[in-house]
Amino acid sequence: MKRLPIGVEDFKELIDHQYYYIDKTMFIQDVLKEKVVLYTRPRRFGKTLNMSMLYYFFSIKQKENAYLFDGLNITKNKGAAQYQNQYPVILITLKDMKDIRFQNQIDIFKVIIRELIGKYKDLFTSERLDDIDKKLLICYQEGNVNIADLKNGLRFLSQCLYKHYQKKVILLIDEYDVPLQSAYNNGYYDEMVDFLRSMFSSALKTNDALERGILTGCLRISKESIFTGLNNFTVRNITDKEASDCFGFTQKEIDDLLKYYDLIEKRPEIKDWYDGYLFGKTEIYNPWSALNYIKKLLSDDQFLAISFWANTSSNELVRLYIENATLKMKEEFEQLINGKSIIKKIVPELTYREMNFKNVKDMNDNVYSFLLFTGYLKIKGKVYDQEGQEIRNTYELVIPNKEVKYIYEDIFMNWFESYQKERRDDFIDLLLVKKEKEAQKVLNQVLKNSISYFDNYENFYHGFLVGFLNADGYTVKSNRESGEGRFDIAVLPMYIDDQAIIIECKHSKNIKELRKDSDEASKQIIDQKYIEGLQEEGYENVIGYGISFYKKQCIITKAG
Repeated sequence: MKRLPIGVEDFKELIDHQYYYIDKTMFIQDVLKEKVVLYTRPRRFGKTLNMSMLYYFFSIKQKENAYLFDGLNITKNKGAAQYQNQYPVILITLKDMKDIRFQNQIDIFKVIIRELIGKYKDLFTSERLDDIDKKLLICYQEGNVNIADLKNGLRFLSQCLYKHYQKKVILLIDEYDVPLQSAYNNGYYDEMVDFLRSMFSSALKTNDALERGILTGCLRISKESIFTGLNNFTVRNITDKEASDCFGFTQKEIDDLLKYYDLIEKRPEIKDWYDGYLFGKTEIYNPWSALNYIKKLLSDDQFLAISFWANTSSNELVRLYIENATLKMKEEFEQLINGKSIIKKIVPELTYREMNFKNVKDMNDNVYSFLLFTGYLKIKGKVYDQEGQEIRNTYELVIPNKEVKYIYEDIFMNWFESYQKERRDDFIDLLLVKKEKEAQKVLNQVLKNSISYFDNYENFYHGFLVGFLNADGYTVKSNRESGEGRFDIAVLPMYIDDQAIIIECKHSKNIKELRKDSDEASKQIIDQKYIEGLQEEGYENVIGYGISFYKKQCIITKAG
């Protein structure tokens, strides 16, 4: 039985060591159609492995490894054979350019260039390169270059390879946008944009040694920002039909995979959890999560599906966006979490500057474009006007699957718990000093920021308050006998001579009844002698409040 290729990103290693390979070699066929092309897909959808596969197919230095493609789909395309192992190839990945400082990022890029040159030692003895070229190669190799040289590094190396091999160069740049995300997060975005714009321009636009350029990333960063003046530039994003099945796994590929490992009975679970992406018109599974789940099942066939994708690098931004979302956006997130759809206009090209959502006043609908392109939403369908005309770039969006739903819930609940802790003490303190109106405002804010809009029933509000009121220094009791009945909630202090609180909850049928129900709840505290019951237990100071709820509204009335 073949091993699962989890974390294997080198194509030769995958084939030589006989890992299970889902054949994506027809990707080569699409690459051959364009001069310079960017493929955007979410993290961990196989971009790096595909770029490695391109390297082994095109590289003139990998002729001895041509056998790697024996029996694979690309061999059915006879026209592709003329391109195999015919070009010098530069393959770099920028996925490790994640440093918090710009200068450190530049130092990382120096290492990338140095390692590249180390793979082409024959350039140093080439009769086709002059002494100036060789001296500059040594400077790059030793790291004795300035930032201007680095911006021109890929172009210079391309020209050296062209001179030496007498063939133009194929340039492969994996995860091109990772440095931009780090720059955005750490406050040097303009510097990184300038660096990458210059580097891409010299390598992909003004480079007469370039045969083809292929890039991968998560986002299509605005042409005007990064890919200035690239008239030969094509983008394949998740809405395009082209190359729609080249990243991630199709339904047939998943079925074949499950049959091979005798796990076809797990098809419903794997579909619920890891399916749901739509690239073009092709249904796609998350390959990283699917493979990890199958690996777990092979050692434990009762293993329950979990989120394997939760630690991807975009999660931190998603967390930031949820924390700083407007109330309207929080309601939209609620709808999504509850299985409903939202309609949004999607911006195909974004800059991280346009996604500057570090506080609530800056939040806007661009966040939904980011969530779509990074795999946190999927397109359910197109949207049409009253005349039946398609509304351009406007889509019905949903959460793709249970795995992503879990990520939303986890991020949302962790944030909400933190938010509750911040407001809990304020709420209790206001009740203790009998400022019920101010306490009401605090509780309404908490309710509006919760994700419980559809949990509109009395037991929910009771449980919510019990959880909310569990503050340090207090004990929360629920549904306990006191006086002549059972109170809903008591907040008891550590010391019996400190203030205790009795709360009676009501769930209103509509917003008009909030005041009446709150008054009735406070009256019940008096009529049932709940306060006297606690006093008999030894609590000297007791105050009571009736609270009525309707969806995300509440009214608080002091008893007595």
